[in-house]
Amino acid sequence: MILRRIGVKERVRLQQVENFIKKHQLLSSAKTVVVGVSGGPDSLALLHFLWKRSAVYSIEVIAASFDHKLRGEESARELANTAKFCTERNIPFEGGEADVAEYQKENHLSLQTAARTCRYDFFERVMKKHGANVLALAHHGDDQIETMLMRMTRGSEGYSLAGIPVKRPFAEGEIIRPFLGITKAEIEHYCKVENLYPVYDPSNESEKYVRNRFRKKVLPFLKQENPNVHERFQHLSETITEDEAYILHQAEIELEKVLIVKTEGKIELSVSAFNKMPIPLQKRGITLILNYLYKLNPSSLSSVHKENFLSLLGSEHPSGFLHFPSGLFVSRTYDRCTLSFEPVKNEEPSYEFSMDLPGIAKVPIGILTAEITDCEPASIRGKDVYVFSTNDVSLPLRVRNRRPGDRMAIAGVGTRKLKDIFIDAKVAQEERKVWPVVVNANGEIIWLPGLKHTGRKSLNHSEQWVILRFQKNRHDV
Repeated sequence: MILRRIGVKERVRLQQVENFIKKHQLLSSAKTVVVGVSGGPDSLALLHFLWKRSAVYSIEVIAASFDHKLRGEESARELANTAKFCTERNIPFEGGEADVAEYQKENHLSLQTAARTCRYDFFERVMKKHGANVLALAHHGDDQIETMLMRMTRGSEGYSLAGIPVKRPFAEGEIIRPFLGITKAEIEHYCKVENLYPVYDPSNESEKYVRNRFRKKVLPFLKQENPNVHERFQHLSETITEDEAYILHQAEIELEKVLIVKTEGKIELSVSAFNKMPIPLQKRGITLILNYLYKLNPSSLSSVHKENFLSLLGSEHPSGFLHFPSGLFVSRTYDRCTLSFEPVKNEEPSYEFSMDLPGIAKVPIGILTAEITDCEPASIRGKDVYVFSTNDVSLPLRVRNRRPGDRMAIAGVGTRKLKDIFIDAKVAQEERKVWPVVVNANGEIIWLPGLKHTGRKSLNHSEQWVILRFQKNRHDV
């Protein structure tokens, strides 16, 4: 009855959507469904599809259309056209608008984030007004391919690689996406068969947007190789989602065993216990920790931060720290690692060790190397390098962090407090605590790597010269 005006091929396509809905139980608990409608082919087709089957699925369909006020009269006309479409079919309609550009400025957001926030806030209000527990959106199989490829290219991991979820919690219900199993071309064909007249956003043709470049240049090649490639990507998405759910559950179990403190805005864990977890669980563990602390992860948080965290905990050196976005401070002291939005107070990490000549030594903020040569290096300069004659410095050398009252002699200047040198160089407070200090056998400071050295140079013949180098790590990204 529903399919009376369409052919065999169209019946197969629609059956795919119905099978997809059944497989994922997208409407099993739905009573009232809000459909997000822009007026474009995807959302208009979804609205029409669900409206035509409202009796079959025992649902009431509400159309919700939002004007972002970014395209002037054009977007206002689109909203009016959608309202007219609904009126002609007795579909309940809710329209909304917001000055997204102004909201963006007030909240210091990207335009895309501001638009999404305003739009989803509107959808949530409509759902509450009508007592709806489902929001249906029209993302399709081509969208899924584009999203997954874009995220792979950016270096995403875990759940992010799965792309667009078939359903997810939202407001007091959930978001569903019934069209993920079909393509854009199939949706446009549906619109043609059903005499639907959608509007088209010209920005979708511009190649200045990354998604559009994937759509125009990558998708045609993939579809040429496999016309049903969207089905393979959707299968991969669901597989990743299932696997991640299991691995994340295991990570939660193991993480509870290593946590020492878990309070609002603060986590402390045992480094040795964490390092015994399998690497896949460690990676999910830091994801769980960051999700707990941030609630909503900042856009500047990336996989690089997670890699740096794992490097910090896996380092042979017993202390170190990281700065994460939005003021999250990560500090490791021996077997305890603290993640907090407040720097750990009254915990001055302490270390001291002998520097081998030649040799390599790790310090909390980088690496020190020492080499010996029989010829005086003539052209090696820079704050990250210190060259001296063995006639000038009492060996062995020792490396430590700062001590109260530390001073060093600087040629042509006299003695200076390390505190003042740090201030002049604008070294962060937390870095000062663990910055390496190189002292001679008498305990005199001869080099503050990357900042100052004594500047002494032998006037006598020397048979050996020492070259010290400092490479600061890049944890704070």
